[in-house]
Amino acid sequence: MFGGSSLLTQIRVLTGRSLRAMVTDPGIVLFGLIQPVVILFVLTQVFSKMGMPPHFPNGVSYLDYVLPAVLVDNAAQSAMQSGVGLVEDQKNGMVARLRSLPVHPGALLAARSLVGLVRSAVQVLVIMVLAMTALGYSPHGGVAELALSAGLTLFISFSLGWAFIAAGAWLRRAEPLQNLALIVIFPLMFASSAYVPVEDLPAWLRVVASVNPLTYAIDATRALALDVPGLDHAFPALAICAVIAVVGMVAALRGFRRPL
Repeated sequence: MFGGSSLLTQIRVLTGRSLRAMVTDPGIVLFGLIQPVVILFVLTQVFSKMGMPPHFPNGVSYLDYVLPAVLVDNAAQSAMQSGVGLVEDQKNGMVARLRSLPVHPGALLAARSLVGLVRSAVQVLVIMVLAMTALGYSPHGGVAELALSAGLTLFISFSLGWAFIAAGAWLRRAEPLQNLALIVIFPLMFASSAYVPVEDLPAWLRVVASVNPLTYAIDATRALALDVPGLDHAFPALAICAVIAVVGMVAALRGFRRPL
């Protein structure tokens, strides 16, 4: 039994604490917004000048094609920061102090997840606004479909956030966590439909991309934003994300309960 305030109140207070710490640190805010913008501009300005592969969809610019992939990549990077935030709380003594209070072990984990979701939402908004105003992005699917695409992206960020929170709870060091993220995210993004159609990948990469969960996620967000085929991948993407989130929650709670 846990005394004191309710679980929801604990989550709300801890989430507010982390959000205030994030907002009052200019470095976190600045670099958190610069990273997705740099990725967006580099990809669109470099690769849009190259010839399109044979299976590239007709009537779709490279900006339109790659923006959903940029959003998913940003969701993965933001999810990794949720795990890093938990590691920092363990190192600065925050977790040790909370363990001496009647605070549910899952409250801090849930708060970290929500903070990561807020960070990802702000970044998604910044990316979309800049793409529309500076690069001329115009979603073919309309505003409603674009909003659904953004919602799916945030769900991806939420589920991956729990995976990295679990990794942070077990590893308890930022360096191996960041290395793990680099090893996992970077190959999965390039071995997917993120930057070129799967049909134009080398044969062995096509096999990897066909079972890569990020392919389903990117195809679904792209189908919603551009009104192109691929919406049938939405259910597998949602199902995979839900499984990742549930497994991550259980693993994070078990790892967090270990002695410091």
